[in-house]
Parts: sequence; structure tokens; C-alpha cells
Amino acid sequence: MQKEKKCLIIDDDEDDQEIFLMCIGDVDANLECIAYSDPVVAVQKLSADLQYTPEYIFVDMNMPKLNGIQCLGKLRGMEHLNKSRIYMYSTTSLNTTIEESQQLGANGFIIKPSKLAELRERLTALFSEEIEK
Repeated sequence: MQKEKKCLIIDDDEDDQEIFLMCIGDVDANLECIAYSDPVVAVQKLSADLQYTPEYIFVDMNMPKLNGIQCLGKLRGMEHLNKSRIYMYSTTSLNTTIEESQQLGANGFIIKPSKLAELRERLTALFSEEIEK
């Protein structure tokens, strides 16, 4: 039996969370995914639980309290998450934002699509690339 992989999504929009969780379940049934609406709570929980090391973390860019760039910086500052693949997940597609997130250690940037099929395709492509590495 294949080891279950862990995934975390940090997004203040619960509708977007639901859509993401549904699509990711369709793409990889062996992926256990947890969602947080509050980036501050997510960072606190990850700081406190050094045993929890998700393979994939998806972070929304536009959130209150802590935006995606700030959240990424805090996550990349946690040694136990060094091997986690962190992807920014947002409606924002500005080159400066994408470049800044890459400089801070994001492994990629997924622009939120308007259709479920597009999100499934993007996630399928992302996980296919990961398997090939």
C-alpha cells in the first residue's frame, strides 16, 4: 500500500477551500489534505507540531492578518518544512508577486482558475511533474 501523502491549504475563502479539496481528492486519492482559513493559526499549528511535515502546502496570496508572501516567509523559516513543496495559490498573476514568492522559496505559483476542470488539470500536471523529479 502506498504511503499517504499530506497536503495543507491555507486560504481564507472557505468556498475556494472546498473547491480545492474536492479537486485534489479527484486528482490524488492518497493525499490527506487539511485546510486552514486563518494563516496565523496555520503558522502557529505548524510551529508547534514539528512532526507534521506535509509534502505539499498551498498558500493563498490575498488573506487578512498575514498575506501569502508573509505566510510563505514564516513557513520557509521553519526547518522541519524544508522538504515541503510550497505553492502560491491565488487570483493574482502579477509578475512581481510571482517573482517575489519564488525568491522567498515558493516552488511554484498556481493561478486560481474559474473552472473546476482547469484546476484539476493544473493539479494533475503539478503532481505529474513531482513524480518525474
